[in-house]
Amino acid sequence: MSVRKAYQSTPSGRQYKPRIKPRSQKLKRGRAVLIGIGLTGLSVVSAVAGAILAISWSVSSPLQQTELTPQQKAVFSQEETVAQRNLTVPELSRPVNILVLGIKVLTSDIDDSLSEEAGYHALVNSFDGLSDTMLLLRFDPERQKLTVLSIPRDTKVNLEGHGEQKINIANDFGGPALTAAAVSELLGGINIDRYVRVNVQGVEKLIDALGGVTVDVPKDMKYNDFSQHLYIDLKKGRQHLDGDKAVQFLRFRYDAYGDISRVQRQQMLMRSVVEQTLQPATIFKIPEILSVIQSHIDTNLTVKELMALGDFASGTKRSDVQMLMLPGDFSGDGRTGVSYWLPNENRIQQLVTEHFDVVTSDYQLTEGYQDYSNARVAIQDSINNPEAEQAMVNSLRQAGYTRVYVSEAWHEPLAETKIIAQGGNDRAATSLRRSLGLGEVLIESTGVLDSDVTIQIGQDWQTYQNNLENKVYSDDVVNHL
Repeated sequence: MSVRKAYQSTPSGRQYKPRIKPRSQKLKRGRAVLIGIGLTGLSVVSAVAGAILAISWSVSSPLQQTELTPQQKAVFSQEETVAQRNLTVPELSRPVNILVLGIKVLTSDIDDSLSEEAGYHALVNSFDGLSDTMLLLRFDPERQKLTVLSIPRDTKVNLEGHGEQKINIANDFGGPALTAAAVSELLGGINIDRYVRVNVQGVEKLIDALGGVTVDVPKDMKYNDFSQHLYIDLKKGRQHLDGDKAVQFLRFRYDAYGDISRVQRQQMLMRSVVEQTLQPATIFKIPEILSVIQSHIDTNLTVKELMALGDFASGTKRSDVQMLMLPGDFSGDGRTGVSYWLPNENRIQQLVTEHFDVVTSDYQLTEGYQDYSNARVAIQDSINNPEAEQAMVNSLRQAGYTRVYVSEAWHEPLAETKIIAQGGNDRAATSLRRSLGLGEVLIESTGVLDSDVTIQIGQDWQTYQNNLENKVYSDDVVNHL
């Protein structure tokens, strides 16, 4: 379905008159909202906080700044998503899929004369440009899981009426409706319930309002684009980033895997935001957040839905947050001249079946025992211990894993070994953990790109190794008695 853009964003200064509520009630609702921030990504958090604390209850979708046509509204599910009993906080009544778009619009995208007037390609507070970031979030109250699927901006799709395109242009052609239709088709007909759009300025101001975010920068990042006044200058190492530097961290693309590396950094930042926003002190930043986010958010989520999302997120455990990346391959060599991210249909079917409950005739979820000995397992050393690396390889091969290899070292020293389900197969990662007897299983895409599971060796390896050696010694003693 081709959706023509038949609307313009409202002025950025649009305001809504809030009802006056007791401060304690505001803080209680705000806390649930802000806990949800790190768990749902930067954009959803902004929408939740702004809607609940600053907007009138009489407006069903108070943060929607774009008027959708009936045809565009029909792209999104009309089925009820929340239930509310008496005066309790609304709850999700079913799994909900939300499309999140991060938008970057320059003056040159609108009118070259605006760039000439400004003297450079300045950022514009708009939602009508290319989507620089694309996420599909699934809040699943039945499984108590929150799944974040990153879709690379260079993903190749066929847009009706526009032919083969990169998926990031769908928003420019037809707004959130056309983008949602493209994502649904890409993922085997999955339902898209709601959308959230946030622009670059909103992300920067939100991070500042939160007091910055601590993240480990994997390497020195240096890049200047004088035409945009974009200056990226970050040093390697763990550090606290303000809004401007956090956006630099997210926008940097000039490394080995281009946009794919940027997707991995987005997930690293989201993990950091999760851990930081769970702190009680965040609640006192609510007034500042309210003053900066409203004009940078566009969403068709209702107030009740926003409250239900915040309540759900507040009870979600770190281990139940799954961060995936759309399976695919580079159209080039993965390092230079990349033009498209080519979707891998077979692996996409597996992913949406396991994490989004979309069962196709071509793929059925296999139950019971499965043999993961042929999984590609990458080893990354975070503690600068070659002996641990080799011991890990030997241990896995003795356990029957045949495709184990050593990859580049992890840039940040880890206290606990991480077992990352790079391809989203948590059962393979869990099976591997059982074989090792240590490590934390995480479902995210921050490991080695071509692996099924990535093991990042942490400082707990030495304790594990000592226990293993003691067990071998004890067994030898028993055998000689």
